[in-house]
Amino acid sequence: MYQSKLLDAYKKAQNYIQDKQIAHDLNMPPPRISEMRKGKRYLSDEEAVFLAQGANIDPELAMLGCHADRNENPSIKAMWANIAKKYNGLGITMAYGTFMLTTDGFNKAIEQCALCILC
Repeated sequence: MYQSKLLDAYKKAQNYIQDKQIAHDLNMPPPRISEMRKGKRYLSDEEAVFLAQGANIDPELAMLGCHADRNENPSIKAMWANIAKKYNGLGITMAYGTFMLTTDGFNKAIEQCALCILC
C-alpha cells in the first residue's frame, strides 16, 4: 500500500517517532492515520502532496500511488500501478541526471533513488 510508505517517508524526513505527529501536521485526529495504514481511509490529493513535499518526493508520483491505492477495481488498480511504475522509472533517470550534473546533490539523488525503488 503506497500511502503507508508515503506516511513512513514523511515520518522519517521529519524525524518523527509517532504517527500522531503526522496527524497533527495534517490537522486530523490521530486514529485516522491508523485507518489509512489499514486501508480503511485514503489520503486526499492535498494530503498526499503535502506529505510528498515534506518527504522530498515528487508530488505527482505520490498522487499516482495514492490513486492506485484508492481504486477497488483490480484491473483499473493494475493500470494505476503500471502508470506509477513507468513514471517511477523516469524518476530514477531524473535522479541520476541530477547526480551527474551536481556533486552537491549526491546524497539527495541517492535518497531519491532509494525511495523510488522502495515505492
